[in-house]
Amino acid sequence: MRFMMMLPAPPDVLEKIGNRPDPELFAAMHRYNDEMRKAGVLLLAEGLVPPSKGVRLKAQGGKKVVMDGPFAEAKEVIAGFWLIQAKSLEEAIEWAQRCPLPEPGEMVIRQVFEQGDFPAELPNQGGKG
Repeated sequence: MRFMMMLPAPPDVLEKIGNRPDPELFAAMHRYNDEMRKAGVLLLAEGLVPPSKGVRLKAQGGKKVVMDGPFAEAKEVIAGFWLIQAKSLEEAIEWAQRCPLPEPGEMVIRQVFEQGDFPAELPNQGGKG
């Protein structure tokens, strides 16, 4: 099973950090990523730039509308994520508990749908799973 572990954070915190993360936290995250890579569970790990450098796409009235960041109405945005392969939710939680989260901090863990999770009559759209 694949799981996405996401780090939500307030947008203003990400704007303050920008491209200058705390060196100790950055080093701890690298060690954590290396531990998961060596265990064979890490599929992907990425940090995301601040919301001011992003865009939002909305469908409105049959059209797609693009809005530049930052997004004042957002209370939290995703600061980074890991995609891991684990045998169970419990194993994913064990890996998440090892993460050097900044305080106060939290992590959201969600299982990724696999092709077999959908009814057989739905077409395979070429995605992983």
